[in-house]
Amino acid sequence: MSGVVQFRSPGYFIRAASRPWQARGAAELRRRVFVDEQAIFASDDRDDIDLIATHLVALSTLGHEPDRVVGTVRIHEEQPGLWWGSRLAVDADYRKVGRLGAELIRLAVSTANARGCHTFLAHVQMQNVPLFRRLHWQGLHEVDYHGVPHLCMSADLAKYAPITDPDTGWYFMARRSAA
Repeated sequence: MSGVVQFRSPGYFIRAASRPWQARGAAELRRRVFVDEQAIFASDDRDDIDLIATHLVALSTLGHEPDRVVGTVRIHEEQPGLWWGSRLAVDADYRKVGRLGAELIRLAVSTANARGCHTFLAHVQMQNVPLFRRLHWQGLHEVDYHGVPHLCMSADLAKYAPITDPDTGWYFMARRSAA
């Protein structure tokens, strides 16, 4: 026996952050990813957009109840019909689960689509561009964002059915890994 067996959640809720602990968990996750891990920000990544954004989360489960924020993204409408997604983050321990980031992107674009979006944009870190391309996003132009190269990308809205109730979201079953 090699020691400790790491428990993985059997499934994840993908939905809008609707409880204070979920909003706190999303902020803590973003700090771990963008400040501690990637060192993009010196002490905090929060900005004025957080005050107007809809915050979406991926929640691990314990006994099929929401347990912990393991992924997050925020969306906001910059001007009528023009929406942005930003601060996509997945906890390092959950990046190999598969599709958590993709599910958050789907909820983000689909939520904006239901709210009258005609254009959905994001500044995507270069290592994440292949994921976004697989999810029907097109590159527009490169930009240096907070000192890190990004590609400004646009979602193909026709590939994202409108979701009018992101608070409900959905339950996503994790893939079983071969152990």
